[in-house]
Amino acid sequence: MHAFIELGLGLRAAFTSARVRLLLLLTATLIGLASTAFHHVEGWRWLDSIYFSVITIATIGYGDIVPKTDPGKIITIVYVLCGLGLFVATATAIADAIISHANDHLDALAKAEEIERRIRKEL
Repeated sequence: MHAFIELGLGLRAAFTSARVRLLLLLTATLIGLASTAFHHVEGWRWLDSIYFSVITIATIGYGDIVPKTDPGKIITIVYVLCGLGLFVATATAIADAIISHANDHLDALAKAEEIERRIRKEL
């Protein structure tokens, strides 16, 4: 249970980072633009367009929905080339913030233990 609390605190730290928020905004904007393009070009429902955009940018690619038109395929190529780096940068920034928070927490614990050892030694 303690690990989940620490993860939650790390996520909170990540989402308070201006860098993470900017990257998330850019990623969400790109997913929104791609979803809109797929909706209009491929004629997909909004949910299918958003689903495909998220699955594609995350490089999961189930293959259950694929573009059938040439413009849709071109949009997908451009989307992957632009979006993959942005998605990786966003995921990395979130992970870095979580790890940084965990390291800060571990450093604080180590300092507290050192203080406790010094106090016990002096007693």
